[in-house]
Amino acid sequence: MPRRPFKLRLRGLLLFLAVAGPGIITSNADNDAGGIATYSMAGAHFGNGLLWSLLPIMLALIIVQEMSARMGVITGKGLSDLIRERFGVRITVYLLAALVLTNFGNVIAEFAGVASSLELFSVSKYISVPLAAVIVWLLVVKGSYRSVEKIFLYACVFYVTYLVAGFLAKPDWAVVGRSLITPRFEMSAGSLGMIIGLVGTTIAPWMQFYLQASIVEKNIAVKDYKMSRLDVIVGSVVVTVVAGFIVLTCAATLFKAGVRVETAADAAQALRPLAGRYCAALFAFGLLNASLFAASILPLSTAFVVCEAMGWENGVDRKFSEAPQFYGLYTMLILLGAGIVLLPRIPLFPVMYISQVINGVVLPVILVFMLLLINNKRLMGKHVNGKVYNVVSWGTVAVLGILSLVYLGSLLGVV
Repeated sequence: MPRRPFKLRLRGLLLFLAVAGPGIITSNADNDAGGIATYSMAGAHFGNGLLWSLLPIMLALIIVQEMSARMGVITGKGLSDLIRERFGVRITVYLLAALVLTNFGNVIAEFAGVASSLELFSVSKYISVPLAAVIVWLLVVKGSYRSVEKIFLYACVFYVTYLVAGFLAKPDWAVVGRSLITPRFEMSAGSLGMIIGLVGTTIAPWMQFYLQASIVEKNIAVKDYKMSRLDVIVGSVVVTVVAGFIVLTCAATLFKAGVRVETAADAAQALRPLAGRYCAALFAFGLLNASLFAASILPLSTAFVVCEAMGWENGVDRKFSEAPQFYGLYTMLILLGAGIVLLPRIPLFPVMYISQVINGVVLPVILVFMLLLINNKRLMGKHVNGKVYNVVSWGTVAVLGILSLVYLGSLLGVV
């Protein structure tokens, strides 16, 4: 009796380990330098007041990511490839232009995160940024999909530093618990902008393209899709837990002391006298790991998007000579992103924060395309969305669209 269930469980675990990767990696890469800066600001400026928003954001993330994974498994094609086939080249080009610009802002933010985190350990950005650029370039250009995925999965483990930092900050757990289940909302530009930033950084547009491309490149079969869905759920839960710990760490220390921050590095620096040097060091190390991780994935995601849409060869398993546009774009984004960070007096914070807000504004547009595609029976067959998925997904699009319009109105003084 016990032997068969154990074998089944072992088989299930092995199957999950074989399929897992795209969902966990995509979600965790989203906790990048811009994301950590946004979560830090949310905690430092609003305390635990916006913690509740992470729960609906997590639910929306699971649903959106599941749709991307499902489309990848069923169609065997990337998202930009499907958009071009269904909606035409002109719309695809407009979409690509917006996405490439947004992603480029994020790539700059990642190298800014590398520079800021290592400056806290007295390493000049003129050493750290070029070195980081070479490392992430070699990782993808010289690696295979399997080796790159393994390194990305190892990078996910280091997010545990934020959990440890959260406990070292000694928050009032009762207050944290109440904040999670008690929604509060201020009708102000600052509060609206922060909520859009939280949504935009947790459910970034690039993630949908990267996840679907990874599923396709990994050749996950329809019969293994249940495990792929579990991979997506695990990744979404983990990324939200890490985000919550960053918020509560800054709420318990910086907000309590009235310290305002503009970057994740500011937060790490400010934590030193308030929560101790170990907490500050863990926060800074987490930022370095996240920045390096995302500095690899964001250019990779952009290269996937553009090459799929244009019908060019792409994929980490191909050699440079087999996919020159793919690797050329990847290389160019790294060079430009790292190069801009090395410019003196470059205002990095506006680039980092605005890129997260733009993510939130662009996301509803991407979601509309995804929903139209996944509800196409000719494309998805019996795997189209169910009613619950459609209600939650269209609801997410509507809420994000309204928040974006109200936020823009508040910035213009209309609302």
